[in-house]
Amino acid sequence: MTTTRLSARAALASVTDAGSFTELPAPRRESPADGPLTWAGYDDSRARATERTGERESVVTGTARIGGREATLISFEFGFLGGSLGQRTGDRLEAAYAHARAHRLPLVSLIATGGSRMQEGMLALTQLQRVARQCVLTRAAGLPQLAVLRDPTTGGGWATLGAGADVVLALPGAQIGFAGSRVRPADADPAAYCAEGQYAAGHVDAVVPPAEIAGTLADWLRVLTAPRPAGPVEPPAALAGVAPPHTGWDAVRQARHPDRPHAEAYLDAYFDLRLPLSGDRAGGTDPGMLCGFGLREGRPVAYAAQCGTATRPAGYRTAARVIRLADRLGVPVLTLVDTPGAANDAAAEHAGAGAAIADTFAAVAAAAVPVTTLLIGEGGSGGALALAAPGNTWVTPDSYFSVIAPELAAAILKRPPSAAPATADQLRIRPQDLVSLGLARGIVPSAAPSPRSGPADG
Repeated sequence: MTTTRLSARAALASVTDAGSFTELPAPRRESPADGPLTWAGYDDSRARATERTGERESVVTGTARIGGREATLISFEFGFLGGSLGQRTGDRLEAAYAHARAHRLPLVSLIATGGSRMQEGMLALTQLQRVARQCVLTRAAGLPQLAVLRDPTTGGGWATLGAGADVVLALPGAQIGFAGSRVRPADADPAAYCAEGQYAAGHVDAVVPPAEIAGTLADWLRVLTAPRPAGPVEPPAALAGVAPPHTGWDAVRQARHPDRPHAEAYLDAYFDLRLPLSGDRAGGTDPGMLCGFGLREGRPVAYAAQCGTATRPAGYRTAARVIRLADRLGVPVLTLVDTPGAANDAAAEHAGAGAAIADTFAAVAAAAVPVTTLLIGEGGSGGALALAAPGNTWVTPDSYFSVIAPELAAAILKRPPSAAPATADQLRIRPQDLVSLGLARGIVPSAAPSPRSGPADG
């Protein structure tokens, strides 16, 4: 697949297993000459589009295998009236969603559309409501929806099938935006309307080179259709070969050590395959929060992992988004806690830090799937606690959890900076303190040779 405008069937062929595509029958619809608005020349335009593309509508729907796994597919034909949505398009889309639900199949959309069809007026625009309804029903059925944004993906197609998908992939350089090129302001920044700009703004999960789209879709289907674990997942093993600290201040120093393993190392060691999700779908990203889904021993696990930096509102919103998606799909969750605290600068407050943290607390609290947490470094106050699973939090030997940083606690208590170590002891923030207080289930063993079997409770 390339950013050039492939036909609907060529796009399908580029991502599906050879010979596996079976087209779904198109629902029949009778309409008056020149359509519901009797738009002069509409029938002629449709006839020319059919002659040019070989298609009778702007979408092709069917089932196929991607990487050996069956899925329902929707592929837009941009050469047919700009891939626009009309009543017949809505009929086909609705039927494809219904087929996915009836056969418990994931739904993959290959989108290339300029929006709603003018020749059908408001009747065309209301197809977006039909699509939105089908999207909601498919979510409620616990089935994943994946979208590949081709060039262009604009208007209602972006605002329903595209942005409404669970996993949103885009081709490099693809034009993406609610406003098409002919209707946006003349002085608009073009970077805001491309795949890379939408990714930077947190609206796209990944920009994938054309040669990798088929493999990426296959990986996602492999993860999202894998058998679910029966209960909570085990926490990762500790990666640093250190003993639990003697004092509270030792705990702080170990957690802040520059060579301590961080989230990416833990995730790489834990997962056999890991697929990232990026962005909060509200205009922001946080590189200090890694989120996505992966496979561990053949079973899917969702993850949200702090990377040791102050977590920004976009990071919390992304984590909450992934936890809710995992809950809907029945996939257990692993969270890795490691932050000195939530970002507290003016930009974070303007971006809704409090609301974002509250939403993360709520996502964890509401999850029906089991959530497992491992504290791998600093546990700084509520900004860290938001990701922690009540009753199923584990700790590494080189970690600490505190209601407030010891230095700040000393300052608030009007103690000199030299009193921070003693204050750390008073706060009882060591890993073993967290276990004895009932805040953690245990200290996980090391990943060194001949590890103990299962998390330790010391």
